[in-house]
Amino acid sequence: MSQLPALDHDELMLRVSRDLADSYDEELEMELEDHHPLPGVEGGAAGAGEKEYRREYFQQLFRLQAELVKLQDWVVATGQKIVIVFEGRDAAGKGGAIKRITQRLNPRVCRIVALPAPNDRERTQWYFQRYVTHLPAAGEIVLFDRSWYNRAGVERVMGFCTPDEYEEFYRSVPEFERMLVRSGIRLLKYWFSITDEEQHLRFLGRIHDPLKQWKLSSMDLESRRRWEDYTKAKEIMLERSHIAEARWWVVQAVDKKRARLNCIDHLLKQLPYGEVQKSTVVLPERQRHEHYSRQAVPAEMLVPELY
Repeated sequence: MSQLPALDHDELMLRVSRDLADSYDEELEMELEDHHPLPGVEGGAAGAGEKEYRREYFQQLFRLQAELVKLQDWVVATGQKIVIVFEGRDAAGKGGAIKRITQRLNPRVCRIVALPAPNDRERTQWYFQRYVTHLPAAGEIVLFDRSWYNRAGVERVMGFCTPDEYEEFYRSVPEFERMLVRSGIRLLKYWFSITDEEQHLRFLGRIHDPLKQWKLSSMDLESRRRWEDYTKAKEIMLERSHIAEARWWVVQAVDKKRARLNCIDHLLKQLPYGEVQKSTVVLPERQRHEHYSRQAVPAEMLVPELY
């Protein structure tokens, strides 16, 4: 019976270190995506200050993500139900913040809800009905990448709801959210705030980056034209749906990195989580059977190793 080759301690630790480093490369890949150079623009021009800024960002991000793992363990151990709503203009950075929150977490515990426009059947339902089906059970965290506040924003500005439906939304939403809180759901609401100029620059970046052009829809472009209408709708939303049981929190998001760190730090401070004691994990010995031998994979089934 063949045995696995024995690894000395140094080689073993090197391979473990490489595996850990590989898990952090995902963040580096997203960072490179954020800084994808425009055609004709030279990259790599960051000075020492920018490099130090990025180093500090990664250091703080990984620290906060470790706390998010502790939060996740507490949610599961205590049966918490958490809803976090992310709202903001197009290109405000909601998606990037959500990615960093969920990056190290178990998708069975922490899941993202990003609903498309309602279909014909959903438009005849109680407005909140399609959101209710995605609310968490005990031991779950749900992040809404846009939420029922679509009615306060895009539906109001683009005329997808009637004035009566709009007013009914504001009569209902405080009571709806109070019901959620009374049921035991912890509800946090974040608005990501960017300037007119910053959205203009981010839209230009998406137009010129083939990897991000899919993010620009005709609705996004129309929202750019109607900046002031969206501003008025946002101001009304913050005024009419800011309640003691579920208040709004505004994240200054012109700087994406600061916005992510500030949002994660803030949400952690809103929840009374603690470190959950766990038993020591011991890797068991693998069972070996005398008459088992691993079969070779047929060559025609193998993916070509081009890299």
